[in-house]
Amino acid sequence: MARKATQKADENALDFESTLAQLETLVSRLENGDLPLEQALKDFEDGIKLAQQGQERLQQAEQRIQILLSKSDKAALSDYPAKNEKQNDEENFSF
Repeated sequence: MARKATQKADENALDFESTLAQLETLVSRLENGDLPLEQALKDFEDGIKLAQQGQERLQQAEQRIQILLSKSDKAALSDYPAKNEKQNDEENFSF
């Protein structure tokens, strides 16, 4: 089951990356300025749709992160001291 969740997350990431790549292509074409007006309008419309899709995917990702963080709040998290910090703490401790 974890494999399916990971696979779905990978597909969503690819979908977002694909959407972003398509949007960047449209922006480049529009910035070039060599398109006829009708094509530029169509590309602009397509770009708006892609931007909305990307925004929705980002919001979904943010919601998932919030859910995961709220679940992890139940267990106290603390930083694990680095090896050097641990040695320094042991050296400063006197008996």
